[in-house]
Amino acid sequence: MFDRKRAAGRKFGVRTRNPKGSGPDPPMQIGRFGQLQEWPEDWDRPEDSNGHVSHLYGLYPGNQISEDTPETFEGARKSLELRHRSKDRILAWPAAWRIALHARLRDGESARKRLVDLLAGSTNPNLLNQHEPFPMQIDANFGGTAGIAEMLLQSRSRYRNGKAEYEIELLPALPETWPEGSVSGFRARGGFEVGMTWAEGSLIGAEIRSLCGMPCTLRYRKRSIRYTVKAGESFQFDPFSR
Repeated sequence: MFDRKRAAGRKFGVRTRNPKGSGPDPPMQIGRFGQLQEWPEDWDRPEDSNGHVSHLYGLYPGNQISEDTPETFEGARKSLELRHRSKDRILAWPAAWRIALHARLRDGESARKRLVDLLAGSTNPNLLNQHEPFPMQIDANFGGTAGIAEMLLQSRSRYRNGKAEYEIELLPALPETWPEGSVSGFRARGGFEVGMTWAEGSLIGAEIRSLCGMPCTLRYRKRSIRYTVKAGESFQFDPFSR
């Protein structure tokens, strides 16, 4: 969060500071179980299978943890594994957040399981999420929806020499039980609108419309193509073309 505040400050020419008394950001560290440590000291225990995963903010919704940082990426995966060692369902907001976390880890099957937990364990017939003692918990509704979107499309921004570069990845965490489908109107960072269709677990085609005229790199599995189009124009992606 502080990283994003500093990035915004640099963009708008505003000097930013961490809250008084907070000190510098502690580094992310890997503990003795291979997990991403929740604390500066290695206090995590395998039996602590609770719903709290705040130390994984850098994986989602942040972008400090990714496949570009393999040590912390695998540490986050291990932390999720250790925090769910029982057969009990994970309910409400903890389930919703985990959908997106597993999606960022490219683990579509685990993301789908947490979605089933959310819908079957704490969702009312009217689709509003319930979490006792409250009549509803909107975080789980919004979070679950965001998690589904992360399973189907992910985007991020990189800044090089002060300029933004955007990446869009299609179907990064598609579970086997969603072999076919289509979406439209998805928004990606950088001002892009995405629609796509898939069948038999593979992408058939996609259309990306640029709203701001920014360049982007489109990724699907091992393919990567860079596009630059004007604002208001669209481009088609055919995974079968070379």
